[in-house]
Amino acid sequence: MRRLLSALAVTSLLVAGLPALTWAQSLPGLTLFSGIKGENQLPFRLDFGGQANGWDRYILRIPAKKMKLAVGQFSINYPDYYKGTFDPKNIEVRVKGKAVPLSEVKWDKEGKLINIFPQEPVPAASPVELVLSNVQNPAFGGVYYFNCQVLSPGDVPLLRYMGTWILSIN
Repeated sequence: MRRLLSALAVTSLLVAGLPALTWAQSLPGLTLFSGIKGENQLPFRLDFGGQANGWDRYILRIPAKKMKLAVGQFSINYPDYYKGTFDPKNIEVRVKGKAVPLSEVKWDKEGKLINIFPQEPVPAASPVELVLSNVQNPAFGGVYYFNCQVLSPGDVPLLRYMGTWILSIN
């Protein structure tokens, strides 16, 4: 009887812990000593697990509370040691889960910058997802800081910092 209860307890812990393990691989957890304040860390999801040298889809989120003004341009810069590739034709912006028409997406490989221009400004106080599909992850794993800056229509033409996605490639 004792062995049966022990086996049952271990099995229930494994079954209960499995969804948490799967979920932990798809979203950022608690990040200590990153150099980025907690309020500036943005949520994201790597759809295919963030495996080195593999294909992936990055879903980079900007919460509604961060969207204080309408946005006419999203700019993502990343470190020079990130050696992955992006497919500008497979980048989209989703607002409240719906795709927004884009006028242009520019990937500056040398400048390590992706500029995304929606046809119409994205409204303030809207949750936004920047979806980068057909991404080739770098050959070697590491931690990469992707910074988000935005430009509001009619605003002074200076990009404003929204936050940072801390991506971990295994």
